Amino acid sequence: MSATDRRPAWFATVPDDADAAAPEGEERGMSGLVVSALFAGVWLVFLATPIATAWQLPNHVRGVAGVALTIAFGAVYLLHFNAARTGSFGARPTSGLNRLRHLAWYALLVVTALACTLVVGQDGTATWVFLAVAGCWTFRLWIALAVGVGLIVAYELLAWLYTGWERDASLGGSILLAMIAVSGAMLAARRQRALVEVRRENARLAVQDERNRMARDLHDILGHSLTVITVKAELAGRLLDADPVRARAEVADLERLSRDALSDVRRAVEGYREISLAGELARAREVLAAAGIRAEVPRATDEVSTDLRELFAWTVREAITNILRHSRAQKCIITLTPTSVTVTDDGRGAQGSSGGGNGLRGLRERATAAGAVLVTRQREPSGFELTVAASGTPTTSRTTRETTQA
Repeated sequence: MSATDRRPAWFATVPDDADAAAPEGEERGMSGLVVSALFAGVWLVFLATPIATAWQLPNHVRGVAGVALTIAFGAVYLLHFNAARTGSFGARPTSGLNRLRHLAWYALLVVTALACTLVVGQDGTATWVFLAVAGCWTFRLWIALAVGVGLIVAYELLAWLYTGWERDASLGGSILLAMIAVSGAMLAARRQRALVEVRRENARLAVQDERNRMARDLHDILGHSLTVITVKAELAGRLLDADPVRARAEVADLERLSRDALSDVRRAVEGYREISLAGELARAREVLAAAGIRAEVPRATDEVSTDLRELFAWTVREAITNILRHSRAQKCIITLTPTSVTVTDDGRGAQGSSGGGNGLRGLRERATAAGAVLVTRQREPSGFELTVAASGTPTTSRTTRETTQA
């Protein structure tokens, strides 16, 4: 729990709606004073009545004191408003010391308001409206309402008890209307801050999703490309003495594959993630043959739905990468339908997998994003099957059982 959450139940969340846009440090404090003077100071024009009344008092000393107290009240009001909206002169009120400072400002406001009322008389109660409004950003709403109602009741009692006072319902109405207006403004400010926070969180999540996408793409691209390059390099090494001509062809192929891998990485970094299903099938046919694995790979992709081709291309790439790395298979079959792709091998299956977890996890995320499902099965007596199908497409088989390979 933060220090802000531990504040007393009666202490209000202050209206700091301008914090996000305010400059830092001293510039922020100076701009806060300017905003306070413009936003809150304009209403201090209503203090002209007690100032005029005080100036006309027969007792010159009392009149000067009344004017000074009214001006001091306005200054304290502005300072308290500035402290409430930007923290205690630039710092958010997250500590107990800052909260006490806000209470001290309000206490000083109460003292100057009472002193002004005692010196000036009934017209000095114009400060009570500002006192009720200041309670809105000092206390919780129900406490602020209680303060406002208490001020109205106190005014009515004084007007009834003192013969020199005349009952004026406008003060009570002013207090209620001012508190409603300020409370509405504070509610709007809180909602605006909440909206800003939501936008920031959405931006953060978008950046995180893009990072995850980049990591997944690089894993799939480099994992597959480096596996193929390794297989080709091993084949070239074995052919170096037996068949130098074919070995040179394999080395040339290695150079081409490395260039293709570099191009794929660049495309992934630039955000162009589309890959060709036909190209992946052709590449699978080539690398399986180079690894000595008999392959049954379809040559046509026309029947596959357009919106599933990219997903199926990633599926073929990940499945072939795992077969080359882990399976020790002798045969691989790739089956395409309009709504599914299945890659089957006769190798060691899930027991032979030691490093394909991240790839399958990334493939599962791709399938989910495309509205498809990924199913892996251990075949009997040996082998492994990976299927990606659009949601609603049957993927079960009586001759296979699902595994927990991740």
